[in-house]
Amino acid sequence: MKLFVGLGNPGGKYARNRHNIGFMALDQIASDHGFSPWKSKFQAQLCEGMLGGAKVLLLKPQTFMNLSGQSVGEAMRFYKLTVDEVMVLHDELDLAPGKCRVKQGGGHAGHNGLRSIHSHIGADYGRVRLGIGHPGHKDAVAGYVLRDFPKADEIWLDDLMRGISDGAASLAAGDGGRFMNAVALRIAPPRSSTSKPKAEAQAQVQAQQAAKPDGVADQPDQQSPLQKLLGKFK
Repeated sequence: MKLFVGLGNPGGKYARNRHNIGFMALDQIASDHGFSPWKSKFQAQLCEGMLGGAKVLLLKPQTFMNLSGQSVGEAMRFYKLTVDEVMVLHDELDLAPGKCRVKQGGGHAGHNGLRSIHSHIGADYGRVRLGIGHPGHKDAVAGYVLRDFPKADEIWLDDLMRGISDGAASLAAGDGGRFMNAVALRIAPPRSSTSKPKAEAQAQVQAQQAAKPDGVADQPDQQSPLQKLLGKFK
């Protein structure tokens, strides 16, 4: 069994806030994959269903962001889950809007929801970091995350949500690379044109780049100047 936790704040006032992108992702998964109706439990909204061959619980804490760990800890204890069976989907200031990365363990980087979860279950749970961009100054962060996504962001936001849903079964199976490929194919799909093979190749490269774990850098070009020159005449 897996526990997917989406972070956000409860109530219609916050529903479209940047801080609530974790809630949005779980709503998309639940809708697309026929999960049970949401019910109140563990100071949260909870539903369950199957992703691939895995039973998955979706949890949206209703404690407000700063106390999210209370709800997560209650659910873990009730279902006797280990920390590596928990995946938290949350907004990430340090990623550009529309970017997505999977990470296992690590710090909370000042995110109050993650800070609360750290205090209740430790730091070794998995995360899906959903980029919302940074306002440019730390003093502007609070107002920025508690504002709604502008209409200009709706296209990439919809693509990101659908990509997360497409890859949800892979995420439940622990295959972060396949999950990231599903997201990348929604965000940068192959374009149909007379140069379709080239477009598909570019999309595949983008998907491979997106699927790299955090901290893995691109490898430098190992070709010599002569090899590069000869390549132009192939």
